[in-house]
Amino acid sequence: MTELLRYQRAPLRVRDPLWLRIGAAAPLRIGSVVPEVAHALALASFEAGWCIHAFSRPDATLATLAQTLRERGLLGAWRDELLPVHPDSEGVQLGEPVARIERAAVRALGIATRAVHLHGVSVREGEPQGIWAQLRSKDKANDPGLWDTLMGGMVSAADTLEQALARETWEEAGLRLDVLHDVVYAGVLDIRKPSDGVTGVGYTVERIDWYRCTVPLGVEPVNQDGEVERFELVSPHRVRADVAAGRYTLEAALILAPDLIQPAG
Repeated sequence: MTELLRYQRAPLRVRDPLWLRIGAAAPLRIGSVVPEVAHALALASFEAGWCIHAFSRPDATLATLAQTLRERGLLGAWRDELLPVHPDSEGVQLGEPVARIERAAVRALGIATRAVHLHGVSVREGEPQGIWAQLRSKDKANDPGLWDTLMGGMVSAADTLEQALARETWEEAGLRLDVLHDVVYAGVLDIRKPSDGVTGVGYTVERIDWYRCTVPLGVEPVNQDGEVERFELVSPHRVRADVAAGRYTLEAALILAPDLIQPAG
């Protein structure tokens, strides 16, 4: 049985709906923007919001807008990674992608993203030995130096959910899925909150699909992409104390919460 979790905080600044019109099709709501961003992009007003007009090549149009925001200093680090653009939804379900956009621009435009997490535990003869946690690098753009789940990463425009799970598990933890035991889909986390970006114009809308697994004894995660400082196998008691002290990311705290209420296993 999967779990559904929701976390929502209102924007710190007034945001207006953002629409995308492709050719002569009806506009689709894809996100939200503050007036500063709408004016920087010279967007057209539309239904108490703003509209992007893409006549036939939405990816090219969105690439130009992302570059404009970059030149205006309204984005964080440029990632050279494309994420899918989904029609906006009030729930955790995301519609079929209608375009792609540079990852650095999604928060400024309030575009919904999708991520995947893997929560790993260690078990000996049926008894829990601890929870595998990663300490995020201090160079990470978001939540640097905080503890996180065994793995957490974005689902890019080139990935299926399963592909992102496998790729990110290798890049972050150096683990292939076939060496892990009991990898199961566990739930969905829907997050809507002000972005932590330095520009102050962003809003995070994200669906996180997460999985659980058992890391066999003798198998230890080893980071491959430089985004993790180290991994530790920690007790639920210590995780509980660190979560209370604000040492874990919000996403990890919500995903790990059920194991902290009742001991794993």
